[in-house]
Amino acid sequence: MCGIAGLLNFTGGRPLDGDILRAMGDSMAHRGPDGDGQWVSKDRRIGLAHRRLSIVDLSNSAAQPMSDMDETVWVTFNGEIYNHLVLRGELKKAGHRFRTDHSDTEVLVHGYKEWGIDGLVGRLDGMFAFGLWDETNKRLFLVRDRIGIKPMYFNRAGGYFRFASEIKAILADPAVPRAVEPSALNHYLSFMVAPAPLTMFKDIFKLPAGHIMEIGSSGVLSAHRYWDAVPGNGIDAAETKGLSDAALEDFYTTGIRDRLEAGIEKRMMSDVPFGVFLSGGIDSSANVAMMSKMMDRPVDTFTVGFKDFTHLNELDYASRVAKDFKTNHHEVLIDEGDMLGYLGDLVHHQDEPLADWVCVPLYFVSKLAKDSGVTVVQVGEGSDEQFSGYNSYRLYLQIHRQFWRAFKALPGPARHAAAGLAKRMTCSHTPRLDRVADILGRGAKSQELFWGAAHAYWNVHKDRVLGAPIEGGPWPVLEEAGLDAAGLEDGDSGAAVSAMMAAFDSAHPGRDELTRMIHNEFRVRLAELLLMRVDKITMSTSVEGRVPFLDHALVDFSMDIPQAWKIKGGEPKYLLKKALSGILPDDILYRPKMGFSAPMAEWLRGDFGKQAEAAVLGSSLMKDGYFNRDHIARRFKGHRDGRQDNALHLWLLFNLTAWHDHWIEG
Repeated sequence: MCGIAGLLNFTGGRPLDGDILRAMGDSMAHRGPDGDGQWVSKDRRIGLAHRRLSIVDLSNSAAQPMSDMDETVWVTFNGEIYNHLVLRGELKKAGHRFRTDHSDTEVLVHGYKEWGIDGLVGRLDGMFAFGLWDETNKRLFLVRDRIGIKPMYFNRAGGYFRFASEIKAILADPAVPRAVEPSALNHYLSFMVAPAPLTMFKDIFKLPAGHIMEIGSSGVLSAHRYWDAVPGNGIDAAETKGLSDAALEDFYTTGIRDRLEAGIEKRMMSDVPFGVFLSGGIDSSANVAMMSKMMDRPVDTFTVGFKDFTHLNELDYASRVAKDFKTNHHEVLIDEGDMLGYLGDLVHHQDEPLADWVCVPLYFVSKLAKDSGVTVVQVGEGSDEQFSGYNSYRLYLQIHRQFWRAFKALPGPARHAAAGLAKRMTCSHTPRLDRVADILGRGAKSQELFWGAAHAYWNVHKDRVLGAPIEGGPWPVLEEAGLDAAGLEDGDSGAAVSAMMAAFDSAHPGRDELTRMIHNEFRVRLAELLLMRVDKITMSTSVEGRVPFLDHALVDFSMDIPQAWKIKGGEPKYLLKKALSGILPDDILYRPKMGFSAPMAEWLRGDFGKQAEAAVLGSSLMKDGYFNRDHIARRFKGHRDGRQDNALHLWLLFNLTAWHDHWIEG
């Protein structure tokens, strides 16, 4: 795990400035405290930078940027390639000579020469983002892994193309202006993050998960998707044809268990100490249980809890799992004071606002791991999305089954009339009616019902908090590259969701509703919110997070399991629990889900709430005409008085204004 950056001068203007390249790398020193390196071509048209967190092959020969023997291919790489030894063996048989003992980075340069960029990427098993320069053909490639575990940002302006693991590295070039992207701000209110390929910064973009982008020496961009979370890649229909229900359940559970076990085992690849973040829930406990069988020493486990609001703690469950599997267990307890002391660093390391307060406890448990001598941790992200672990999934499926299909079958005027009546009846004190009105509004416009398992501002809320609807675009850079921004120019975030799902339905017609919902989650919330919070926060402490539930072989398999099996009998995570039967105790498998959270609602009713209100209402962003300041003030007061739970909206606004004042106003 590392920090990568690069500059390409595509106009032949001012020579590449090595000081800027170094500043880009230095801005991400937290991602790579173990070393840094830069390479600049002889003609000073291209430069690559790297910050190293040494995990696999700790020798100096594995430092980056790295080239092949004749220095015609150069790479700066962030991530891990779990099958690198297998690929190295194939490349050696093909005649390639390696400098390093077992660096996974070196496989990239030789693999590109042997198989080309698509052939290389299709063979990679891991999490990765890298920039690769082909000196012979004068072209740059950017690659982001299938799921989007590792980030990749880019900008093209002023005759230069820039890329990096973090936006702050791009902003290290003083030629890059700092301004708000209005459309990203609008969709952030809905999705709690700017959806790819937008970021909250105007003219700075993110490469979506599962994409390869080529940049020619003249700066021309071309991108294509090489993988997606879709059905049809994991299970051959012949394998399940004619199976009884009992045999089919065994097929599914065995397939899940075997792929999860393989995913956990390959993510133990490390030359430095590794461990697990343990909440005591199914996902983290499965990591512990399976790792403990593969190791000849105790698993290092790490748990975070709260001193001030203990109702959110899962410490007893985590301790139970740690005791059962004889782990080397560590705990840290935090409170409002700890959170307040961390906020400045949080805003800095997020780069763009990620409105998920889990970032707070995640930082402290990551720091606990690092202070305990552990550099690599396995985490449980991705399980709930694949196996229907969220209550909201079942609620949306119930609405879809009992109401949605019938409502959308009504004539358009009837749908619009019902939506209009419901909207007129709403007010800020009736959140349930707000949701009814918004759902009817989606149906009236023939939009998708499901926007995500968690989103903040529905359209009825936006009508109140925004001074006026926000629209945006066009983005010529994205259009040239072929990166999909359909619907993102619209002031209604439902247009973006509907455009995405229309493309899915065209390619995969007739799929069940849960499969469609899961595809949505992989494209937006999982890749850009949940995985970016893991990346940004763990890496801010120089810790690498690995996600075995998002092994692409498991994802391909799970995407081919139909809805009826994932929610059989109304049991959340039905198949995963069956797959883990006998591996985890039943009282862990079947206990009520709590979820990793933080007492933000309570903190916002205390001293932090007063500070947050002053910060939000006093922010320079409030002067730009986007927001209804009086409405926001009423939302703070309603929450503070205990009449409403506005925590999610208030935390989202605090993150946004704090980001703006730090990164835009400086």
